[in-house]
Amino acid sequence: MKKNETKEKKSKARKEKAAPKPKVKMTKEQKKAYFKRRIKTNVKILPFLAPSLIGVLLFYLVPYCVVIFYTFVDNPITLDFVGFANLVDVITNPSFLLASWNTVKFSLMAVPLAVVLSLLLALLLDHKIPFASQFRTSFLSPMVVPVASVVLVFQVLFDYNGVANVAVQFFGGGKIDWLKSGFAPYVVLLLFLWKNLGYNMILFLGALGTIPKDCLEAAYLDTTSTWRIFWSIKIRYLSPTVLFVTIISIINSFKVFREVYLLTGNHPYETIYILQHYMNNKFESMDYQQLSAAAVIMSIVMGGVIFAMYVAENKFGRDMEE
Repeated sequence: MKKNETKEKKSKARKEKAAPKPKVKMTKEQKKAYFKRRIKTNVKILPFLAPSLIGVLLFYLVPYCVVIFYTFVDNPITLDFVGFANLVDVITNPSFLLASWNTVKFSLMAVPLAVVLSLLLALLLDHKIPFASQFRTSFLSPMVVPVASVVLVFQVLFDYNGVANVAVQFFGGGKIDWLKSGFAPYVVLLLFLWKNLGYNMILFLGALGTIPKDCLEAAYLDTTSTWRIFWSIKIRYLSPTVLFVTIISIINSFKVFREVYLLTGNHPYETIYILQHYMNNKFESMDYQQLSAAAVIMSIVMGGVIFAMYVAENKFGRDMEE
């Protein structure tokens, strides 16, 4: 009987906590005082935010508005309104279509590999394997190496007379012009992964350390399936970090132009001709209206992709926040 009474008391206490509290209506004077406090607080905060707000306004919002304006005019001199003509010209341009397709293909290869491999490395290091610190340092070292040095190493490796072809010939194959063939995207992919896996791995290691240990211990007592524990608990707590790493990887995959440009120049082999090449060539020819139209299209697509990822992460990780 006593056990039943204690259970009933506990259930009543839980219901009282879970029950929504009645909203207290504020009087007019209370509302005025509340809004006055809010205004005073915002006025005090504004001087501290002003430098950042001015910087964002001058270097991001104003230039982007200028880019949108150039999208709908014929040229920066006459400024005649042409509607959506520039957008149509860009979308139907074979060079833009080739660059967009190559960029999408590279991102579809690079981003999942960057996320999955860095997560696997973080899980491996989280199990406290031997020489974990040396292993971590080796993956972080590419972050401090200058890009020019990295490109020089890859040029030596994948030159027509480089180390890669020496290895291919050793196993009985023929020489391959790596950067002027269908293998060029895979060379760039290898360079991308080598540069970015370490940073992503550190982010995942930090997120793994925030998972409640009591939750994991209870899960290990209930089941011995490591995969079930990973998918049911760890990946759900890691969902915000997965989202962040994915966004960072997408941005970095679009910024790979620097490495490709240093490897191959303005006009690379068609398999690694990406959007930044198209925009760089339009900038050199001072075709600002086509450049602006391409930038607007790119920003809309990127915004849509990131918004979809936020929605997916919000649905997937909602139960972890409750």
